[in-house]
Amino acid sequence: MRVNLTAVLKKAQLQRIAIGAFNTPNLESIQAVIQAAEKLNQPVIIMHAQIHEKIAPLEMIGPAMINMADAAKVDVCVHLDHGEDRGYLLRAMKMGFTSVMYDGSKLPYEENVANTCEIVRAAHSLGVSVEAELGRVLRPEGGGKPDPDEAALTPAECYTDPHTAMAFVAATNVDALAIAFGTAHGIYEAKPCLDFNRIAEIHKLVTVPLVMHGGSGMEDDDFKKAIAAGISKINYFTYMSLAGGKAVINFLNTHPQQIVRFDELAEIGRMAMRLDVERAIRVFTEE
Repeated sequence: MRVNLTAVLKKAQLQRIAIGAFNTPNLESIQAVIQAAEKLNQPVIIMHAQIHEKIAPLEMIGPAMINMADAAKVDVCVHLDHGEDRGYLLRAMKMGFTSVMYDGSKLPYEENVANTCEIVRAAHSLGVSVEAELGRVLRPEGGGKPDPDEAALTPAECYTDPHTAMAFVAATNVDALAIAFGTAHGIYEAKPCLDFNRIAEIHKLVTVPLVMHGGSGMEDDDFKKAIAAGISKINYFTYMSLAGGKAVINFLNTHPQQIVRFDELAEIGRMAMRLDVERAIRVFTEE
């Protein structure tokens, strides 16, 4: 059943667990995530990121996400991830997405607040939840194409300030807040240095659910520490996608003489992603 972000994160806050949020840029990934959630009887968040527009246009992938969420046996939030274009966010809302993330983290604070307020007003009139971001979640070395604007930033400039977070939530009326405490998007080459005390400090000052971006590649114990400190939503994609790719590579390497159809490879990738999502959901929800 399709629900908004506020609905699925209420359970997370009450039970002190985290709800997994997984990018789904193709049919196999949507199937993998929802099937894993149904098997474990847990709510889940499927996401489309604006950066995936070239490989999965919103008008094509969005209806598939919505239809599969409606047919699911568990609560499914259909979420737009890292939307920077307000027009793009509105398109997703009108299509039927139940949650959007406005990413104004690269903007000056006052501009981020103003834009977020505008998105919140429009979204709430449609029953859509809004996640915003304060602080900067970077890419690790080797984690993809770097942002040249991020090269000179220090950790102090990236990490979310607790009192600024409190003021931001009060000013914008957002439903969830993505914070920066040492995670990064992409692949880690070294163990990240995570500031769990910062999560706890923000959690004391902010009533809305807190969100972790850059969840792939973290140790299970770090996930649990972050959840205990106050994280309610965990974004996870890179390692799920890698699991599918590795399964396909392994199959091809072990069947070098076999004629293989693409749909067979897609199914191999789907099964591997499903297993990885199941593992992640268990980590996020079990003690």
